[in-house]
Amino acid sequence: MSCAVIGGGAFGTAMAYHLARKGLPTTLWAREAALVERINSTRENRAYLPGVKAPEGLVATTDLAKALNNKFVFLVVPTPYIEATLGPYVDKIPPGTVLVSCSKGILNGTMETVEQLLRRVLPEEVHARLAFLSGPSFAKEVAQGLPTMVTVASRDEAVAQEVQEVLSSQLFRCYRTTDVTGVEMGGALKNVLAIACGISDGLNLGSNARAALITRGLAEVTTMATAMGAHPLTMLGLGGIGDLVLTCTGDLSRNRTVGLRIGRGEKLDAITHSMGGAHAEGVLTARSAYQLARRMGLDCATIEGIYRVLYEGADPMETVKENMSRELKHEVPEVLQQRLGGGAAKANGGSAAAAAPAGHAPAAGDRARPS
Repeated sequence: MSCAVIGGGAFGTAMAYHLARKGLPTTLWAREAALVERINSTRENRAYLPGVKAPEGLVATTDLAKALNNKFVFLVVPTPYIEATLGPYVDKIPPGTVLVSCSKGILNGTMETVEQLLRRVLPEEVHARLAFLSGPSFAKEVAQGLPTMVTVASRDEAVAQEVQEVLSSQLFRCYRTTDVTGVEMGGALKNVLAIACGISDGLNLGSNARAALITRGLAEVTTMATAMGAHPLTMLGLGGIGDLVLTCTGDLSRNRTVGLRIGRGEKLDAITHSMGGAHAEGVLTARSAYQLARRMGLDCATIEGIYRVLYEGADPMETVKENMSRELKHEVPEVLQQRLGGGAAKANGGSAAAAAPAGHAPAAGDRARPS
């Protein structure tokens, strides 16, 4: 069973290392010929994952058609570059190939999720074999083989299960779901909220403020995702709160680092220029998330505040005060109350089967069964 990873950045390299470590023949595609040559000759991606050696069975290439000719292809390209990367090669994807997106974001301009973008760009026969990977997984720790848990979503559960089985190992556990929208929105919006937490920490606003941002940020993610058709419980999983907590608190988070530097007084342009080609996805996603929330008529004050700081030059501390001084309201947003059946899923509410995402009603005893 052969695999390929499209994208030679940190996470793409980490995924390729993980697959090769499992003994799967793995091809890593990168655009830069010099980077490919160094990976093959030194067995190391010094540009993005210095100090971590590539396992046997990994071969890097600049030949995208060759990389696409594999059973499982993992797409790890920044969202704005997906169409330009895959577009000229859509006819090179063989029948039966499973395409797993590890890219996160909402495209500026069109406000498409990665799934919507791929469905527009790829032939229809590929759509049923799309899957989407998310969860708390810093590239460096995956590459080092440290314990990691993620979730894979596909509208076809059989496809999700295939990917789950390919990825899972003793130190890398993969769960599955059919809630693609929930997993995608959780993965995209957590990057925006990580910038918010970084700004808060950069301003030395304390642990209370960070916890509040994560909690209310999760409410905004859930509100937006639910409005787009996701199930609220998905936000309580690895692709929701799991990824959010890691990205908002972990020192390896690029998005949190951008926020920290803004909170300490640096300008966004200078920060972006200093990152040497690395991408903080939340910077671009903040714009599209803000616009998407406005289009849907949703109250997402934290996302709006980050947009104003990044794109309108708003003062971070004044934005905090404005957010805190808004009209007082119920903790559970109205759209979530409606989605949960007017309170059916409150503390004394509906059954576990009624609350579970479509296709995943729990069997008897599941609430007591350990994961």
